[in-house]
Amino acid sequence: MAISLAQSTLFSKTSLFLRSSCNGLNRLTFCVPFSSGSSLSTKKKWKPPVASVLELGGVKIAKDDVVRDDPTNNVPDTIFAKLGMQLHRRKQHPIGILKNAIYEYFDANYPNKFDTFDDLCPIVSVKQNFDDVLVPADHVSRSLNDTYYIDSQTVLRCHTSAHQAELLRGGHTHFLVTGDVYRRDSIDSTHYPVFHQMEGVRVFSPEDWEASGVDGTDYAAQDLKKCLEGLARHLFGAVEMRWIDTYFPFTNPSYELEIYFQDQWLEVLGCGVTEQEILKRSGKLDNVAWAFGLGLERLSMVLFDIPDIRLFWSTDERFTSQFSQGQLGVKFKPFSKYPPCYKDMSFWISDSFTENNLCEVVRGVAGDLVEEVSLIDNFTNKKGMTSQCYRIAYRSMERSLTDEEINDLQWQVSGCAIDSIQDRKPYVRKLELSYLNDTAEAASRVHEALSRDFLGLRL
Repeated sequence: MAISLAQSTLFSKTSLFLRSSCNGLNRLTFCVPFSSGSSLSTKKKWKPPVASVLELGGVKIAKDDVVRDDPTNNVPDTIFAKLGMQLHRRKQHPIGILKNAIYEYFDANYPNKFDTFDDLCPIVSVKQNFDDVLVPADHVSRSLNDTYYIDSQTVLRCHTSAHQAELLRGGHTHFLVTGDVYRRDSIDSTHYPVFHQMEGVRVFSPEDWEASGVDGTDYAAQDLKKCLEGLARHLFGAVEMRWIDTYFPFTNPSYELEIYFQDQWLEVLGCGVTEQEILKRSGKLDNVAWAFGLGLERLSMVLFDIPDIRLFWSTDERFTSQFSQGQLGVKFKPFSKYPPCYKDMSFWISDSFTENNLCEVVRGVAGDLVEEVSLIDNFTNKKGMTSQCYRIAYRSMERSLTDEEINDLQWQVSGCAIDSIQDRKPYVRKLELSYLNDTAEAASRVHEALSRDFLGLRL
């Protein structure tokens, strides 16, 4: 009978050991019940260098104000280090180049109408981030699994929409907001916990639509589509487009714009007519408005042929020197040919386990050396316990990684996973890592361990 990877992690280690021995590798990792004397506790954990004070939106923010000892706080040092980087304000960076190209479109088609904001502080209240844009109280995006909380009432913004209500209340009727946004997410080539968005809003008065022969909602929807179709042509040229009806809590009706680009349909942005409740709360009961939001990384990866979202954070001159102010669509020339290194990790999980929590642990140790974390197998035993096997792909965008370096990172990942498990809700019960040089002993221990709970790490 076939045995799954998640079920037989330890068994597969024996096979790996035997194959690897032919190549001069005689290491095997296996698991026995957790003990406080595990060698993992002696490993020195890597911590990224982080400034103690940052200036955000003209306000000085101390690290202790963001990464604090609060039961709700889930902001790691690696995320705090990204605050204040503001890639969207760098004129020779792909994100900044795209932002300015969009500004040019609005300046040309709506002269002196749209106010622009790109330096608003990313630390906002729960009310701004969720309540003001009508995100339901039970919506999954409010969870600790998805959002970075500073405390129970304060978060790192998940979207630039967090500033929409305050700007409307401030009297702004045409505006673009650009900024860095933060979401706990999976690890792969298109997802990163920090990315950049642009929000656009236009408000109409009754006199704008009364002579048109349609109601305010239809008038706003028609104007919105005309505006964004023009923006798509400005960025991508003469492309085929289509509108998809969708749902957002803050707009009704809601749409997604897709373009046919490089032989495939590509989602460009989400948009819609602003919910009247948002306008009512902002003192604009008699008005209608439209709003759109787009991800700058998503579009930049297409326009500049950038294959991995981690590259946007690279300071390597081989990356940064390829882009110039005002040059939209220059094709990125890859400079990294380094192969990935794969490590597998399997463990029994409880109901409190989430993939985002695991990715946060891995990213906190290895940073941008992690290319992808993917679930490759899932097994549930007769007692209803579930084991999952994850594959971690390590690859630097700038240099070759050594076996020793990757093995050390994997040790640190496992050590931080234990600490995270012990500090918060446990989702793995037992752990110990060892090296064996005797295949007979390994086989014996494998069969013994298969009947117990374990966390398996392949080094």
